[in-house]
Amino acid sequence: MLRLLTRPLYLSVTPSSSLRFKQGLALSLRKMATSTTPDFNKVLYAPLAEIDPQVQNIIDKETWRQFSGLELIASENLTSRAAMEANGSILTNKYSEGLPNARYYGGNEHIDELEILCRKRALEAFNLDPAKWGVNVQPYSGSTANFAALTALLQPQDRLMGLGLPDGGHLTHGYYTAKKKMTASSIYFQSFPYAIDPTSQLIDYAGLERQAKIFKPRLIICGASAYPRDWDYAALKKTADAEGAYLMADIAHTSGLVAAQTLNNPFDYCDIVTTTTHKTLRGPRAGLIFFKRDGPNSQDLEKRVNDAVFPACQGGPHNNTIAAVATALLQVSQPAFKAYARQVISNAQTLAAVLHAHGYKLQTGGTDNHLVLWDLRPLGLTGSKVEKVCDLLGITINKNAVSGDASAQTPGGIRLGTSALTSRDMTEEDIKVVAGFLHQAVQLSLFLQKEAGSRLLKDFIRAATTKGSAGTAQVNALRRDVAEFARRWPLPGADISTLKRPAGIEEDF
Repeated sequence: MLRLLTRPLYLSVTPSSSLRFKQGLALSLRKMATSTTPDFNKVLYAPLAEIDPQVQNIIDKETWRQFSGLELIASENLTSRAAMEANGSILTNKYSEGLPNARYYGGNEHIDELEILCRKRALEAFNLDPAKWGVNVQPYSGSTANFAALTALLQPQDRLMGLGLPDGGHLTHGYYTAKKKMTASSIYFQSFPYAIDPTSQLIDYAGLERQAKIFKPRLIICGASAYPRDWDYAALKKTADAEGAYLMADIAHTSGLVAAQTLNNPFDYCDIVTTTTHKTLRGPRAGLIFFKRDGPNSQDLEKRVNDAVFPACQGGPHNNTIAAVATALLQVSQPAFKAYARQVISNAQTLAAVLHAHGYKLQTGGTDNHLVLWDLRPLGLTGSKVEKVCDLLGITINKNAVSGDASAQTPGGIRLGTSALTSRDMTEEDIKVVAGFLHQAVQLSLFLQKEAGSRLLKDFIRAATTKGSAGTAQVNALRRDVAEFARRWPLPGADISTLKRPAGIEEDF
C-alpha cells in the first residue's frame, strides 16, 4: 500500500473538474488509510463535520456572520485563503523550541527552512537591510511580542513611558489605574503615560519631552491602538537620545500601511519595532519583533530579543502560524498590496468625511491611517450603547475611550476601521453606504435611549429587543438592509456561491 501511495500520479485534470478530483482522491486515500487502521486511530482520518458537528456548526455560524455583516473593528482584517491553508497545515504537529540550526528537538530541517524564509520575507516586506535589522518571527501575538521586547530591553522596575490608554495607547504600554496595575508592563516596570494635546488631540511631543526630563525613562514606546494620525518619530528619537532611553515602536495597527510606504517609517529612528500580523498586515494572528543591528544601542540586542522570546516568555513556536505569516508577508511585498493599503486609507478618509458632514465629532477631525475615532459624548450616548445596537444590526464595531474620558472602562466613543471592508473589495462609494448605515445606527440609538426611559444599558437593550416594540421594528428593518448589502461582497476563505444559513441562525427580518 505504501508503494501505491507514493507513486507519482500522471493525470490530466481540467480546472472545472479539479475540485471533484481532489475530493474524490481525498476520499479514496482515506478509505485506503482506514482499511487497516485500528479503531483507536480512525478518528484521525475523519473530517471535522463528521467527528465534531458541534464545532463545525460554530464555524459555519461564524462564517455566516462575517458574510452577512460589516466588519469595522479597526484591529481586525480578513486574511487570505492561502494563509488559512498554511495555518491549518500539518506543520502544527512539529515541536521546535529554539532557533534555526539550534533546536532542542530533532527533525526540524524543514522547520528551519521555513523560519529562515519567514525572517527573510519580513525584512523584505519592510524594505530592511539584513545587515542593519534582524527579526524574530516566533511571538504568538502582539502582546507577547511587546512583553518579550520589554524583557529584552529592561530590568524589573526600570522606567518606561507610553501613550496613555484613554488617549489612544495600548494596555501593554504600561497602563494602570489609580487602583490597579492592569498589565505585566505596569506590574513589572514603573510606567508613566504621556498624552495628546487636549486642544489639537495630537500627540503632545513637547509635553512628552518635559515629562521625560523629570521621569528619566529607560524606554519610550510609541504606537497606539486608537490614534488616527501619523507619528513624528524624529521628535521621539530626539527625546529618547536626550534621556539615554531606548525607542520602541509598536506598529501593530499600522504595520501594513508602513510596509506599503504610505505612513512615516519608524525603522529610521527606533531600536525595536514590534507588530501583530493580523491587522493591516492582513496575515494570521501572531507577532513580530524587529531589532536594530547597527545602532549605538544594539550591543547584544539580537541575543537579548531571541532569549526573551524563548525561553523567557514562551515555549515552542507555532510553526503552522509562522508558515501563514510567511505567506502573508510574500503578499505584502507585491505591488497589489500597496494599492490595497492606499485604498484602506482612502476608505477611512471617506468614512470620516461623510460622518463629519453629518455633523458628528471625530477625534482630530479625521484620519491619516485606517481608523476613525468617533466621539459620541456630544450626542449624550455612550460607546457601549452604540456598540450594542450595531451588534444587533450586523455591524461590528467596538466601544473606545476618547480624549477626556474619566475612565477607559466607561468609554465615550467608538472606534471604526476600514481594513476588513477593503479586503471585501469595497471602495469609496461603497464606504459612503456604510457611513449611511452608521448614521442611521446612531440616530436609532438616540431613539432607543429615549424609549428606554433611563440611561441604564439594560433598559436600552430592552427597548431594542422587546418583541413588537417600535424600537425592535426599526432594528429589524435596518438589520435587513445591512445584511442585503453585506451579502453582495465576497468573503476571503469562503465560497459564497455555496454558503447556506446554518442551523442555529434565526433571521426574523
